[in-house]
Amino acid sequence: MSKVPTALQATDKDMKLLLAAQSHLGTKNRDINMVPYLWKKRADGIHVINIGKTWEKLVLAARVIASIENLADVTVISARPYGQRAALKFAQYTGAQAIAGRFTPGTFTNYITKSFREPRLIIVTDPRTDAQAIKEASYVNIPVIAFCDSDSPLSFVDVAIPINNKGKHSIGLAWWLLAREVLRIRGIIPRTSEWDVMVDMFFYRDTEEQEKEQTEDKEQFGGEMNSEWNGQEQEWAGDVPAAALNQPAEGEWGAAAENAEWAAEPAQNSW
Repeated sequence: MSKVPTALQATDKDMKLLLAAQSHLGTKNRDINMVPYLWKKRADGIHVINIGKTWEKLVLAARVIASIENLADVTVISARPYGQRAALKFAQYTGAQAIAGRFTPGTFTNYITKSFREPRLIIVTDPRTDAQAIKEASYVNIPVIAFCDSDSPLSFVDVAIPINNKGKHSIGLAWWLLAREVLRIRGIIPRTSEWDVMVDMFFYRDTEEQEKEQTEDKEQFGGEMNSEWNGQEQEWAGDVPAAALNQPAEGEWGAAAENAEWAAEPAQNSW
């Protein structure tokens, strides 16, 4: 943590978030270039990432991104499903461009395609799944920032952020922290207060789980509405005045109409 300026150092809450999201857990495999970012190997073979190095590289990446005058020249890429929502949210709050899903070959090299772009910087979720984007960026000299796990290849990656890029909570937290640091460095949000955007907004959500939650909410809301209506009907029945309950029945109204002497009334107009 000595390489990070005092104003940019992580708080205890940030470290607790990284540990709670299991951002420090790598895989059983490791790349030789990722060794400096690993702390140790557990008894079960899982490599543990040094979260101190994670924060250092996170701040470095944020400073690189904030140095670009127009953030629309930054492209965030995520072919991994767990990172697509986080990439879109990052683009929404920072003003960057997002490519979520399949990366179209030739996006950075073939100017004839409709999806052709010329970004000044790209950020990828996984160097392995986003290898096509990194390869094309190397052809046109575009710097690359990548979230790298213990087994991620670092070829053509300029800034590697060591973190667990396979868990949905870890990926969402990484993009959220990066977006927050970029906004803080650019002075959009103060560093003394919390960001009003919850980290849950960056987490991947399964479509089936969303539909299930919506169905449960509708059932619960419908039951509450029915009980409220039943209670209101009982209250309305209790509020009816006694005089209204003593109105003549339908037969009595008919009898009163029959007894009326309509012929005794004088005609208004004589035709």
